[in-house]
Amino acid sequence: MKPLRLLFITTGLATGGAEMALLRLIRHLPEGIRTQVISLTDAGTVGPRLRELGIPLETLEMHPGWVSPLAFLRLIRLIRRARPDIVQTWMYHADLLGGLAARLAGVRRVVWGLRHSNQDADKNKRSTRMVAKVCARLSGWLPAAILSCSEQARRVHSNLGYRDELISVLPNGIEIDRFRPDATSRQTLREELALPSNTPLVALIARFHAQKNHQGFLRGAALVQRQRPDVHFILAGHGVDSGNVQLLAWLNDAGVATTTHLLGERGDVPRLMAAVDVVASASWGEAFPNVLAEAMACGTPCAATDAGDSAKIIGDTGRIVPVGDMPALAQAMIELLEQPVAVRTAASEQARARI
Repeated sequence: MKPLRLLFITTGLATGGAEMALLRLIRHLPEGIRTQVISLTDAGTVGPRLRELGIPLETLEMHPGWVSPLAFLRLIRLIRRARPDIVQTWMYHADLLGGLAARLAGVRRVVWGLRHSNQDADKNKRSTRMVAKVCARLSGWLPAAILSCSEQARRVHSNLGYRDELISVLPNGIEIDRFRPDATSRQTLREELALPSNTPLVALIARFHAQKNHQGFLRGAALVQRQRPDVHFILAGHGVDSGNVQLLAWLNDAGVATTTHLLGERGDVPRLMAAVDVVASASWGEAFPNVLAEAMACGTPCAATDAGDSAKIIGDTGRIVPVGDMPALAQAMIELLEQPVAVRTAASEQARARI
């Protein structure tokens, strides 16, 4: 029996929820599947990790917002050379360009991937929204199937005009052997930050992007600090560091600069999640927020806005507030911080069990 040949085409490979989900999927594919990856842009931070796994990776070096005809022709040639049984595309630009190139290369089994649920003009690039609309028009012809990582993303895209009967919901998988409770991390992280061992910590772990609403979170953090001046806040993710001038301005405006720690992109996210008391999400839009499921797998309760499938993930193990309501998010964080020990222990166990 010949092996299944699977080709993934993704818009890019920078650290993000979709890119990390692709890495996890490839890492856990069963034997007997030959896998290749093509990035429309560059190798980013995830590309080297794919190559460490022995996965063939090609990059087309397209610039955001500009489609290179030569790169598109190369994409067609690469697909023909790979002779895949299935092409799965990740994110809008890859859905459109990868899907068209696959069809021109003679591949009919094209599977699109929906990993986004917010189409607001002020939260998305104009080009991204335009590509999504074009994909909606082509959705009845170009893909053989469409996979959505969340129910909310399915509803949003169905309303946008995507062919609903082609969409199936397949939630992201979480590596519960990596994301798990770790009693030692609590002390070691506080030592790293030069904080007392009993300092309450709240974390927002997300790349710097308008959808993640770092500014709103900091406003909520200021409200928490008024009631609980002992609480410190951790921000981690790509672009979330001391070189981010906009973020530093928001910190100063909110008045939480002295109690907020900017950790940037980290390679020990499971440790961070297991070490803090609450993981928060202030997002305007999500599909399937990996950060919540990963934090819960670590036994850490979550306070989040009702974006994407956040409420479905958290269930009754944490707190959900309306999108954009930062006073409510602040109150949710305080409630979780002030839970009695017995209640907190039970909630921690329930959170991991749920994931």
